Amino acid sequence: MSNQPDASAAAADAVASRGLGDEETARKNSRLTHSIARVLAFEGFTMSINGIGSPWIAKSFQLGESGIAGLFAWISLSAIGALGLSRMIDRVGRRRMLLVCMAGTFVCALAAALSTNIAAFALSEIALYAFIGATVADGIVILAEELAIEERARGQSWAGLGVGLGSGLCLIVMPMVASHHSWRWMLVLASAMGVAALWLAARVIPESGRWQRAAEAGTTSASSFYDVFGHLYRRRAATILVCSLLANIAGVAASSWAYFHLVSVVGLAPSAASVLMLVGGGVGMLGFPIAARNCERYGRIPTIFVAALASSLGAFTFYWGPPAHLGLRWLWIGVTYCCFTAGLSAGQVGGNSLATELFPTAIRGAMMGWFALVGAVAAVSAQTLIAVLAARLGGLSIVVGYLSLLAIPNAIIVALFLPETRGLSLEAAAMEEAFEKPA
Repeated sequence: MSNQPDASAAAADAVASRGLGDEETARKNSRLTHSIARVLAFEGFTMSINGIGSPWIAKSFQLGESGIAGLFAWISLSAIGALGLSRMIDRVGRRRMLLVCMAGTFVCALAAALSTNIAAFALSEIALYAFIGATVADGIVILAEELAIEERARGQSWAGLGVGLGSGLCLIVMPMVASHHSWRWMLVLASAMGVAALWLAARVIPESGRWQRAAEAGTTSASSFYDVFGHLYRRRAATILVCSLLANIAGVAASSWAYFHLVSVVGLAPSAASVLMLVGGGVGMLGFPIAARNCERYGRIPTIFVAALASSLGAFTFYWGPPAHLGLRWLWIGVTYCCFTAGLSAGQVGGNSLATELFPTAIRGAMMGWFALVGAVAAVSAQTLIAVLAARLGGLSIVVGYLSLLAIPNAIIVALFLPETRGLSLEAAAMEEAFEKPA
């Protein structure tokens, strides 16, 4: 009887300890998630400078429309560098490569700002976007590996929000800077932001525990760059890359020409178009938290399926409408624009969650590099198709509407050929044990 109070006290202490441990883990995961979001906000700001500042960049280097398009096509070669850096994420370590790539980003941004000729600028930008691509891939992988099962999708939504907020900040700041000073100051500002982001990240972001265990076991050194296409993962990799190609062609086409469509086809004033896109993009960012919730409640694949339908049909009706005599044209434009931007945001959360969960630790970074390469191919393909087909099919907006429908077969292929990972541990979803056996 005398031992009963002691036993009760011990049990109470154990429960309290578990509670404190859970609370500390929650705080740690929250710090990590917010830190990665800040890193990706910096990367989103930096990678948006070219697209938003293209009129000023073209004028500075005396480039016409075809010239600036050609410059951006050359910069797309950065995907090859991002692929190589992503493989180093698997070999060298998540944290180390994240910090290296962040340092590379702000150094290359400063080099691009100081470039006085087009060749030096292009080389600096190719390196810059390679580091950006690898940093984004690394951040997504760290979130997948460090967060608990029920928090992984929410972590990916924070990553998407970070990129979106950085891009939105660039959209606001660029006209103010470029109208009074050189557009190059945006790259200088990005470089300064990079220094601050690197200092904060180095203090908070740890090395992935899963990567450390894989490295100690020799799995990372024994793995090959092409193991993503080995017999265990060939079907997954081929399916994901095909779907990524279709989704990126649809997404790049729809997101690249919205401003042009509103001003040149619909006939809105440039200021009205800018306000509509800023507000619509802000509303569309609600797709990130909604997708995170749905990924955990219904699953990754249903979320991707619904998001693809929303982005595809939203973009199709945006570019093919509104009807000529519709009284509330602004309502049609606003609703359809919000639908396709929210669908793109939600699809990003579902896609990143599924892609990182289907491949083992030793090749997870490499798979994200393959994503970057396919994304670059998709971007070039989308713009090429638009250029070739616009005159034949009745205008740019008509072609973009057709291309946006490619998200629908993407959703169908995902649903038919990829397994659901909701509720599974990362090891079970990625078949980690089966991958390690040959080693």
